[in-house]
Amino acid sequence: MSALRILIADDHEVARKGIRSLLESHPGWEVCGEAKDGREAVECAASLNPDILLLDIGMPNLNGLDAARQILATKPEARILILTIHDSEQVVREVLAAGARGFLLKSDAGRDLMAAVEALQNRRTFFTPKVAQMMLDGYLRPCEEKDSSAQSILTPREREVIQLVAEGRTTKEIATALRLSIKTAETHRTNLMRKLNLHSVADLTLYAVRNGIVQIY
Repeated sequence: MSALRILIADDHEVARKGIRSLLESHPGWEVCGEAKDGREAVECAASLNPDILLLDIGMPNLNGLDAARQILATKPEARILILTIHDSEQVVREVLAAGARGFLLKSDAGRDLMAAVEALQNRRTFFTPKVAQMMLDGYLRPCEEKDSSAQSILTPREREVIQLVAEGRTTKEIATALRLSIKTAETHRTNLMRKLNLHSVADLTLYAVRNGIVQIY
């Protein structure tokens, strides 16, 4: 089995080296590169083809969220973990909207970094515990009240498709998992966007998180 390739982007060299040391202690994980700003992260993502990217939000030249958007525009299969010192609800919303799969406070990195990367490696999401609780208490509940129930809006097949989309699966992978043709899988995704009045994969992922279709760790 090939090694899991990880890219670290942070403008602080000490932070990069500390994260790298932790990650490389895990068997089967390889840090394939480091970037000191968001623009360099985009370039490294294109040239090094990492499986998982750890992006700090507050980087010069291009912030981590804009870097994530640019990377996912050309590499939608990439899994991105955002690292930050900020835990406001607005930041969490922006992280989800950018299409990231995880959110980790730097203050929790020593304890939770390995678990976060393992979650993304297994195509799950990961949110630092404080943020996950904040989302459940103040962010998810209003959507549940307004949207009634995703169970009543979506068919079982549509829930399967949106879960796989939210987990970062490509159209080909969705087709294989559900034993559909690629054309049918693409049609399901297009119909979902139309039905829910959503306009991107990031929007579908946000809907899935809000409605409990994918689990927050």
